Amino acid sequence: MDGVVTDLIAVGLKRGSDELLSSGIINGPFTMNNSTPSAGVYANGNDNKKFKGDRPPCSPSRVLHLRKIPSDVTEAEVISLGLPFGKVTNLLMLKGKSQAFLEMASEEAAVTMVNYYTPVTPHLRSQPVFIQYSNHRELKTDNLPNQARAQAALQAVSAVQSGSLALAGAPTNEGTVLPGQSPVLRIIIENLFYPVTLEVLHQIFSKFGTVLKIITFTKNNQFQALLQYADPLNAHYAKMALDGQNIYNACCTLRIDFSKLTSLNVKYNNDKSRDFTRLDLPTGDGQPSLEPPMAAAFGAPGIISSPYAGAAGFAPAIGFPQAAGLSVPAGLGPGALGPLAITSSAVTGRMAIPGAGGMPGNSVLLVTNLNPDLITPHGLFILFGVYGDVHRVKIMFNKKENALVQMADANQAQLAMNHLSGQRLYGKVLRATLSKHQAVQLPREGQEDQGLTKDFSNSPLHRFKKPGSKNFQNIFPPSATLHLSNIPPSVTVDDLKNLFTEAGCSVKAFKFFQKDRKMALIQLGSVEEAIQALIELHNHDLGENHHLRVSFSKSTI
Repeated sequence: MDGVVTDLIAVGLKRGSDELLSSGIINGPFTMNNSTPSAGVYANGNDNKKFKGDRPPCSPSRVLHLRKIPSDVTEAEVISLGLPFGKVTNLLMLKGKSQAFLEMASEEAAVTMVNYYTPVTPHLRSQPVFIQYSNHRELKTDNLPNQARAQAALQAVSAVQSGSLALAGAPTNEGTVLPGQSPVLRIIIENLFYPVTLEVLHQIFSKFGTVLKIITFTKNNQFQALLQYADPLNAHYAKMALDGQNIYNACCTLRIDFSKLTSLNVKYNNDKSRDFTRLDLPTGDGQPSLEPPMAAAFGAPGIISSPYAGAAGFAPAIGFPQAAGLSVPAGLGPGALGPLAITSSAVTGRMAIPGAGGMPGNSVLLVTNLNPDLITPHGLFILFGVYGDVHRVKIMFNKKENALVQMADANQAQLAMNHLSGQRLYGKVLRATLSKHQAVQLPREGQEDQGLTKDFSNSPLHRFKKPGSKNFQNIFPPSATLHLSNIPPSVTVDDLKNLFTEAGCSVKAFKFFQKDRKMALIQLGSVEEAIQALIELHNHDLGENHHLRVSFSKSTI
């Protein structure tokens, strides 16, 4: 049994947290590939079989089928994928086929797990693992050989969950989930070399359960946060696994304690506070006030001081594909919470560190080296709109190769800058940096503008106005292959090829999606051609009340 205990789930054993991190278990939700599994993911079979893309997915079941698991993975590591979503009741390992079956206590827990891991491919030992519903309704493993390790691991996890097993190396009062223990964690970030956003905290802590609310603030010159889980057990697992760990290698150390508060009252949804159960909350002024008992818990007046300046002006390091050509600082390695992609601002020294200047939280980009003969405000709106909702565009009156582009928020501005700066557009290499301006001003009445300033705040073409939109999961760098959607049934392959040819593109390949002919992939001669085609043909009227939707694809034909 001792051998199994040392191999236990890292969320259950404090000393196991290092193994969890180094083996890449945490790497799953921290490494978002912004993709959904193809239809082939749902087909049964082993790695050597060809999966048929036209097989429908299985109906929900509390038994989940895991494919492509590493041959050296432990039972505890596989169980860890399910733990954040509920109790794991059975496990069957088929290491020879690189597969496993995981049985959850309820179908609801299994559905939550599949929904979470659909846009966020989990990783075991740095290898992607694919999860789908099984055809089995339950696992019957009583008479199967080689199940001793799986059953021992399950029993040990169950003991931790029920509070009957004190965690190795933990003080007695931390070893079990105590009655009435708070679901709220108090988090302090020490050695804050890279800014940490609310979104980064949400992504890290979501691994261990449903995060309901987060409030960030600065106290005693330290960036801190309060984070509320749906269940105290999730808070317990998160504290055991993450306390003392670094978000980035050798910096941004997490210090975690249980809060005396049992619930957070969030009044505003902005970059400092968020209630994920209330999307209707106003953004406020960024300085949410606290209820008296919460203020007393901080030992501070009724106003939270504004968080570390950089946190608001730095894009989440997790969750977005890294732009081509960006290097990662050499110090970022296996000791950190997974391979986090540092954005270009960190590499080039544009981080908004106090005293270092810069405009933290700025959503306005300065775009330079444009082709003044061909660029228009609408063209920039369409292009930058791939990476966020563009509110305003201004082409400079006296220097038309320069423009200002105002995005909906600072994270979208950072994302657009990372992906578009350095791309060729109309024969010139586009450059994008953060502007010193905080907003794009509309021309005064009677002021000569020649239509160079446009307000797109209420445009119906915004891709990200709906919370939870699938567009958030399909943000990719510019590529020569475009994803087309909203195609009416009457439009043929030749119709679409001719459309792009007439726009000056050379079509190298074309493919309709097998299951849904409303979508297709088209491969053009170059990335520059694809960028220009997207600008010209996105929202093109195809008739039958269908307007073509164009975006960059992660796939090639």
